[in-house]
Amino acid sequence: MRIGSAKDSYAADQALFDSRTQWAWVGVLTVSLVVFPFVAGDYWLYLACLVAINIASACGLNILTGYTGLVSLGQAAFMGLGAYTVAVLENRLGTPFLLNLLAGGGVAMLGGVLVGLPSLRVKGLYLAIATIAASVLAHFLFANLTITGGAAGLSVPPAEFFGVALDTSFRLYWLIVPVTALLLIGAANLFRTRIGRAFIAIRDRDISAEVLGIPLLRYKLLSFAVSSFYAGLAGGMWAYFFRVVTPESFPLIMSIFFLAAIIVGGMGTILGSILGAVFMTLVPEVLKLVVGWLPLANATLVLSPVRTIVFGALIVGFLLFEPHGLAEVWRRTRRFFHLWPFRT
Repeated sequence: MRIGSAKDSYAADQALFDSRTQWAWVGVLTVSLVVFPFVAGDYWLYLACLVAINIASACGLNILTGYTGLVSLGQAAFMGLGAYTVAVLENRLGTPFLLNLLAGGGVAMLGGVLVGLPSLRVKGLYLAIATIAASVLAHFLFANLTITGGAAGLSVPPAEFFGVALDTSFRLYWLIVPVTALLLIGAANLFRTRIGRAFIAIRDRDISAEVLGIPLLRYKLLSFAVSSFYAGLAGGMWAYFFRVVTPESFPLIMSIFFLAAIIVGGMGTILGSILGAVFMTLVPEVLKLVVGWLPLANATLVLSPVRTIVFGALIVGFLLFEPHGLAEVWRRTRRFFHLWPFRT
């Protein structure tokens, strides 16, 4: 028997959705995602696919940084590994796109494990610098290896599903959004397992976690592996979406973008990954509109530095005024309306 919000079993306590209201909202969201591509224009479908890709990568970074406490500025490099793997497999072998995506995630996962090796000895700023070094090395390899096409990069043939080319935003929507949804569900369930709880213990106090019997190196490498796998899948979807991969496709500022996304959205929450990625993806689009309204001769040249300044200002602003991000704003809003109109 339930009393209030108490759960009557361990299974109920571990359930991802534990009320009919939550299941109803999940149903509404699912129906909305299914109906959306039939009523939206090409521009909004383009944004929806881009947002979904960024959510997948931001979720992976949040597993590493938000849940495990390991700072990384190499997310773009791991996305690049996934994207180049997909491009090479499509061009040379023509293997099925799902296999290519999994291979991209696997290659990125191996790269993440290698980058994560110093994490036992260094952390914080020093680990961030190590991931930057890995990002620079990855960019060098992308630009100089023959298999990656050098500086010119590689074009990517469209993914095919039962002979149908996924060459439009409408068709790619049915690939990108379901994959992202599965990744989010997997991440949400991960932290209901022993592995996820070990990640959180390492974040909160790694020395105490080790005393309790949690092998730090194993779980830190596992966190890097899972995070990089997410980034590799996101990079593979990115390659199918934009159909061309070059060394300049994954600059360091992209890694900063994803770090800003989880800070703005809220570190250590799946909802924060979603809200942060949506917010940070739409900010440049809003800036394009604002700059387009200004009477400037070279609006495109102005946009890039303005976007960088805005990203930096958002990070500083949220760290100062809302360190728990948009996820905490959402929780406060829910609590307010939960008690309204009886709130004093």
